[in-house]
Amino acid sequence: MSRINNEDLKREALPIIWNDRKHHLWFPLSFTKYKIDAERLYINKGLLASREDECLLYRILDVTLTRSFGQRIFGTGTIELNTKDRSTPVIRLENVGQSKDVKQLISELIEKSRVRHNLVGRDMYGSSGHIDPIEMDPDLFDEDGMGGPPPHF
Repeated sequence: MSRINNEDLKREALPIIWNDRKHHLWFPLSFTKYKIDAERLYINKGLLASREDECLLYRILDVTLTRSFGQRIFGTGTIELNTKDRSTPVIRLENVGQSKDVKQLISELIEKSRVRHNLVGRDMYGSSGHIDPIEMDPDLFDEDGMGGPPPHF
């Protein structure tokens, strides 16, 4: 059995770019914590029993900011992320402070992550219920990666 070396884990950890808590009014008094590094979004919920969810940034397809009248008064907003992750297709960052800036930061980090992983728009196709070419048999696609039978020569 191999042992995990704590020094190796510390070297691999990416610095946290953003973190916050779910706000009530303008106070960050909650046991729901959000943080983002260059590759992942983490959501930790709970006090006595806790749960941490994680999503790779390049799997996020759409970012939406919603601000009710009350949220606008208190300087917060809810950011909804539609993802290509089957376990959490929608992630909600509720009552986040400086929500406009955070939404912009998340959008930029998503694009940078996609560039690092060499993903293009066509790789993300299929997120809205369409056939996902990654999960399909490659023989079903023609030379340009689009649907249709392969050409016969």
